[in-house]
Amino acid sequence: MKRLLGFACLLLLLAGCLPPAQSQIKVENDLEEMKRHLARLEQGSNDGGSQARRQLENLGRQVAELQSSLDTLRVEFQSINGRLDDLGRSNQQAAADMALVRDDLGMQISVLAERLAKTEGKIAQPPTPVPAPVTPVTKPVVKTSAEQVYQQALEKILTGSDFAGGRAALKEFLKDYPQHELAVNAHYWIGEAFYGEKKYENAILKFQEVIQKYSDHPKAASALLKQGKAFAALGDTSNAETTWKQLLKTFPLSPEAKKAKQLLK
Repeated sequence: MKRLLGFACLLLLLAGCLPPAQSQIKVENDLEEMKRHLARLEQGSNDGGSQARRQLENLGRQVAELQSSLDTLRVEFQSINGRLDDLGRSNQQAAADMALVRDDLGMQISVLAERLAKTEGKIAQPPTPVPAPVTPVTKPVVKTSAEQVYQQALEKILTGSDFAGGRAALKEFLKDYPQHELAVNAHYWIGEAFYGEKKYENAILKFQEVIQKYSDHPKAASALLKQGKAFAALGDTSNAETTWKQLLKTFPLSPEAKKAKQLLK
């Protein structure tokens, strides 16, 4: 608008320099032209304003869409950055793990190489001959059976050659074989050994042990008979007779009972 006013003033000045008729015609023409120009300008201004508003609205929408897209891109960018950070940490952890595995493998390879070198060294050297072990020659141990031990001890008593030795051997027999079937006989013949040594009191006590512990065994009858004789040897006829009567009562059909009857007459 200022440019148009300036232009009008310039025309007026120029009109002052032209002749009056021509200047008036010129001015009138210029004024008409200016009016038409102003009208066009106004029309253009109105049309341009609407168009500008539409453009502004379009631009506003585009800006809003761009802002939304920008926000979306920012979110995706942050997500991608987070993933990249995670990948970076994973890669670092993987690299650390790989380093540990590499170090471990290196150590194993070193150990294997050292063992291989030692093995090759041993193979290169001829083996030292190892002398054969000398087995000491030992005399065979002759094991004596329980029956042999018992028989050897019994012979010393039956022959009367060594009552004390026979008695000691029978005690060792009972110590080594307490559950043997000849254990009752061994106890009885220990009493017989005391009797052969004239140790009647010891004999009576040993025979009593047989009578009490093995009351149902046939050797109990022999112990009763011999115990009565030990009492008689001591001059105790009363206990001797009582012992023989107990024998008759307990083992009436035994060979020892027949001998007891003869002694009681």
